[in-house]
Amino acid sequence: MATTADMRNGLILKIDGSLYSVIEFGQNKTARAAAKVWAKLKGVDNTRTIEQTWNSGETIYPVRVERRNFQFLYKDETGFNVMDNESFEQIVIDEKMIDRPELFKDGQECFVLVNTETELPLTIELPPSVTMAVTYTEPGMKGDTATRTLKAATVETGATVMVPLFVNEGDVIKIDTKTGSYVERVKA
Repeated sequence: MATTADMRNGLILKIDGSLYSVIEFGQNKTARAAAKVWAKLKGVDNTRTIEQTWNSGETIYPVRVERRNFQFLYKDETGFNVMDNESFEQIVIDEKMIDRPELFKDGQECFVLVNTETELPLTIELPPSVTMAVTYTEPGMKGDTATRTLKAATVETGATVMVPLFVNEGDVIKIDTKTGSYVERVKA
């Protein structure tokens, strides 16, 4: 058990039998009333996003979660198949429980969040950024770089990413896995 003073981004809480991850939180103070702590929460074992408010100092119920290194193997009709890098054990995680499933490519490093009470996998996370080759994009016009204009590009996993005009087919780009947006072009 903990109190609202222990609230932080990424903390996983048990609320009404479901697990939620804290995306954003803050505190509201008024002159006469007691301070309130609010949090925007994203479901870990469901697809809901909720907002919750507590009185300052109220008890919350965090869940102990481990982040383990895994390798993404492949995707099939059962879900995403990943392998533990230490024990070589393979598990399957449902696609609904994954953010940005279009950015996973075979053999890629990933992290699985595991509930230590039940040893059940909760979700898969990618590293903060991934590098991928552009397989298709419209050619940019020479000298058309004065504005921050973007165009669609398809990367090797089939995902579509908005990129600057100077990115061409065959270029390798870095993609932010939280937002799915272009970060920079990587020199080969």
